Amino acid sequence: MNLLTLFKLICSLSFLVWSCSSAAIDPTHLSPPWPLTTDPVLPTQTQPFPHAKPQSSGGVYASGKHNEDVSNKILIALIVSSTLLAAIVLFLSCFWICKRRNFDKSNTDDEENLEPAKGISLGPILGKVGSLRTGSRKGSVTVIEYKLLVAATNNFGEDNVLGGGGGGRVYKARFSDQNLAAVKKLQGGPEAAREFENEVSCLSKINHQNVISLLGYCIHGDTRFLVYEMMHNGSLESQLQGPSRGSTLTWHLRMRVALDVARGLEYLHERCNPPVIHRDIKSSNILIDSNFNAKLSDFGLAVANGIQNNKSIKLSGTLGYVAPEYLVDGKLTDKSDVYAFGVVLLELLTGRKAVESVAPSQCQSIVSWAMPQLANRSKLPGIVDPVIRNMMDLKHLYQVAAVAVLCVQPEPSYRPLITDVLHSFIPLVPVELGGSLRLPDPPQSI
Repeated sequence: MNLLTLFKLICSLSFLVWSCSSAAIDPTHLSPPWPLTTDPVLPTQTQPFPHAKPQSSGGVYASGKHNEDVSNKILIALIVSSTLLAAIVLFLSCFWICKRRNFDKSNTDDEENLEPAKGISLGPILGKVGSLRTGSRKGSVTVIEYKLLVAATNNFGEDNVLGGGGGGRVYKARFSDQNLAAVKKLQGGPEAAREFENEVSCLSKINHQNVISLLGYCIHGDTRFLVYEMMHNGSLESQLQGPSRGSTLTWHLRMRVALDVARGLEYLHERCNPPVIHRDIKSSNILIDSNFNAKLSDFGLAVANGIQNNKSIKLSGTLGYVAPEYLVDGKLTDKSDVYAFGVVLLELLTGRKAVESVAPSQCQSIVSWAMPQLANRSKLPGIVDPVIRNMMDLKHLYQVAAVAVLCVQPEPSYRPLITDVLHSFIPLVPVELGGSLRLPDPPQSI
């Protein structure tokens, strides 16, 4: 019941009480306020009723007494109606206050476990695994219960650890035989809480094939959990630097990864309103599913307020991927993501890490190591990852190297837009993998 409805009800009841009190008074018993001694219509007639007898003093007394009784009745009726009306208003006010208190208490109870995420407007985040029925839905916010995460991860057992880093450990969660997910366990102070809120806020508004899907989240005490879709082939970093040393990534698959990353960034920079700057593009934040589709993840540092050219944003990122202008002057633009993409592209080409130790107290970035050799066509094949060294057309290798050189230019204005990068990779990826390259049919054996 809102205030307008309450006001209408009070007015209706007041009118009803007034009508009832008025109906109890007979208007024929009331004396007129003026004397009826003459008739203004017939001024020459001094006695309108010649045969009328003078009224006795007893009749006057009876009339006065009757008028006094009528006045008492009116007073009593007014008192009763006013009391009744006041009682109705008091009852409705008490009812409204009680209802409001219950509503506020219900909201407080519902938000006790969501305090760190207050103010977040979330979109539908359990659509892809709706059959899990693992949590409760309040509006468009999905919260997965902590006890269900404990059961799905076998109490966060070591056997279910998928990986980890500075952001926290990632566990495999099995909700059923058909439903697997990855649970990221976050612990930390206010900074971790802000990154958690930022990631939930960003991912709940993004729906793209090359951006990781957020399935739900949970807050348990000071620990926060993010539940993602399962990416069976892990991160690009684990593919390149793990036990396989990149052997599962052919040249065409690497070009597909580059194309997918470019598509994800193009969506963030050009199609989101306002544009989103990821701010932490690196090989460990590029995840690969069972079909070797690449998706961007870890949006804790993302900036969703468009292009920023000031120092109001705290310097964040990963050494080796941070653009020079952001590192030195704090200038953050979409070209900062383009620089990081160029570093990832060099990792795909060479199989090396973004930063490698060359002495006990000295490190070398992949950019400073590769730049002198990228523009030299005679040296370029020698720095390619040995796993793919003889798999590509040299023209395609030169083209990819040229794109990498442009992306890691120290001056941001010299770097291409991610849209241009995207269009340069489409012809390098086979049609079967999402590009436009048509491979020649293999020779048939006779």
